[in-house]
Amino acid sequence: MYKKIFFSWIFLVLGFASISQEKEYSLTGNPSLYQENEISFKRNSGTFDSTFVYITDTLLLPFFDEFSTNKFQTYNAKYTDLGVSSEKFYVLKDASGTNPLPANSVFALDSINSFKRYVNVLNNTVSDTFFAAQTYKVGSLKNYPVTYNTTDLYPAFYTIDTLDYPNPTDTVFLVNDIITQDSATQFFKQIVEPSKLWLDNKAYHNYRFAINPWTLGVATFDGLDEYGRPYVSGIATSGYADVLTSKPIDLKANSISDSIYLSFLYQPAGWGEQPEANDSLVLEFWNAVTQSWDHKWSVGGRPTQDFKPVHIPVVNSDYFQDYFQFRLKNYGSLAGALDHFHVDYINLRAFSTIGDTLFKDFAFVYPITTLLKDYTSVPWDHYKNSAANHMANNVQVSVRNGSNQAENYQNGAVDISHVGLLENSKTLQAQVLAGGNINYGPRTTYFSEHDFSIGYQFDKSKMGTKQIFDIKASATAQFTNPSVNDTARSQQYFGYYYSYDDGTAERAYGPTGNQARLAIRYTPYEADSLIGALIHFVPSVVDATKSLFVLTVWADNNGKPGSVLYEDNLFFPKQPIYETSPNGFTQYFFKDTLKVRVNGTFYIGWRQFDGVTMNVGLDKNIDKSNNTFYSVNGGSSWNQSQIPGSVMIRPIFSTAMNAELGLREELTVSKTNVIAAPNPTNGQFVLISDQQEVSEYQVFNLQGKLVLEGQGNKVDLTYFESGMYLVKTNVSPSTIKITKK
Repeated sequence: MYKKIFFSWIFLVLGFASISQEKEYSLTGNPSLYQENEISFKRNSGTFDSTFVYITDTLLLPFFDEFSTNKFQTYNAKYTDLGVSSEKFYVLKDASGTNPLPANSVFALDSINSFKRYVNVLNNTVSDTFFAAQTYKVGSLKNYPVTYNTTDLYPAFYTIDTLDYPNPTDTVFLVNDIITQDSATQFFKQIVEPSKLWLDNKAYHNYRFAINPWTLGVATFDGLDEYGRPYVSGIATSGYADVLTSKPIDLKANSISDSIYLSFLYQPAGWGEQPEANDSLVLEFWNAVTQSWDHKWSVGGRPTQDFKPVHIPVVNSDYFQDYFQFRLKNYGSLAGALDHFHVDYINLRAFSTIGDTLFKDFAFVYPITTLLKDYTSVPWDHYKNSAANHMANNVQVSVRNGSNQAENYQNGAVDISHVGLLENSKTLQAQVLAGGNINYGPRTTYFSEHDFSIGYQFDKSKMGTKQIFDIKASATAQFTNPSVNDTARSQQYFGYYYSYDDGTAERAYGPTGNQARLAIRYTPYEADSLIGALIHFVPSVVDATKSLFVLTVWADNNGKPGSVLYEDNLFFPKQPIYETSPNGFTQYFFKDTLKVRVNGTFYIGWRQFDGVTMNVGLDKNIDKSNNTFYSVNGGSSWNQSQIPGSVMIRPIFSTAMNAELGLREELTVSKTNVIAAPNPTNGQFVLISDQQEVSEYQVFNLQGKLVLEGQGNKVDLTYFESGMYLVKTNVSPSTIKITKK
């Protein structure tokens, strides 16, 4: 009976699946900015106690940032740092405001409950005498600086005195509508870092959200804060979001005749989401005379385009003070990574002309992502054990000549280092960089491919389970660069997985429809045991964390997914997890950490239960969509993805990484006589065996992660989430299943 019901349900949902398809969506968070301890950053004790006030330094012209490196001011002072000062403030001071009251001082805010009551038992009367007001200085410690107000306060108690009756006076202390002495210490730190140009970091410094930037790196404006979280969650609200504010700039020695201009580049959308017409990017100047921000320029939302220059004069005499500032901010959705604008090449200088918008610079456009053929990462064991040469013959290099005239080229180079020691230097042929031309054309971007398969391979003799190689690419034209854009740095990582992506998601992706399937194709360097997948689920418009899926592996069938090699037990599905660590991938292991042997091409992904898009990360900077397949008809036929990008699902291989992955040893379904009672359980249960006493236990979740261990035979999962767990004991290496209700 159950089988008939189940298959009828499958038929029903497959009938609806035929109208489904693949989708990509905007992100509602930026996992690149997530911080493990972000809660502590946002927690507010209610006072400024033990916080820092930073006194910024003042910059001189020229002010220049091409965002090849991060020039945002950091605020990480410690109380013991040299030059740190402090001042202690109190809630209550005497009437003169000079001396704080004692630490145990408590007062009532009004007189209504501050009195002495006389009770005459003989004639049954009551009379009250209110205590006189006392004048003090009262301040709030919520914000610095503290403002004190002269306030009348009263004793925080009332007394009852029974006349003509031999008992002591009763005193009742108030607990409501009172004010208590408290203190807060404010710390101060002077900033002296002229290399840091920006006071805030709400805009996102990155190398990946802009399309064909003129230089390496941009500042991106969207609806996310500095922690990658929406300014407003769950509601479609628009407003001013990210702000990029310059440090103070001393202009008092300048005048209007110095022709001071602010120039910069901007691009809407890029790889992000297109801002609507009523969204905007805004430029403002700080007027130190009027103590206000003056609007100077703005642009509305529009489809993505090449970067456009802006050139704004500084002409108001009020600006020529020792405290001039400017800021850029965006107006748009506050609910996620939406309504994007990207800014580059900000230049404030004297004796400027319209020619400054030409930005004569030779720059890398993107960093090199990989020197390997096909993949951005592979298991180190697979690489070093393979006799084949897996170095890429088509390494992508992108550079731009920002000069307004043709420029002679020079050879570039890629230096490869390991733990700080140079291992190889590969020449980037200048004519290849320039697309076969004899010069770099004016204001032209070049995309070229370079052969790294000859003359060098990563050193396969290195010991260990993982390796990291540093890659530094450099190239230039025959003129002096004003910046460090002619150098790009990246890393080649070897660990325990294969990957196509660069580790960061610009969009969310997935097929839609009940029982839809997603499969990513991989061809490993050697036969090995597949034990699961790393999946980078990302927050998007719809929360998919309540959806269910089963991890699935398929064999190859003429370039498309074929027969199922492995699928999770239908009754123990998995759910998407939005990790809180930066660019976090969730490790999903096969049921009971089963190992699936693969030799040659295979496909890994999922079968989902409902029609919600599961929101896996999509890297838009590397297009490996030819390896992405989806099915909406039960796997009867497969479609190759038509959405450019790399889906962020990485197969995990056993290799020698079990210890690092947290796998103590392979778990198997229990065949011992250890039982748990009661099972299912509300949380507490006892482990019983007739072989020997259970004295140790370990509890694993269905991803194979150890979540609890202890001594004895009594286990408490009261505060754990409902679901299935695997319990291993000292009695047997096998495990038993426990269901937490």
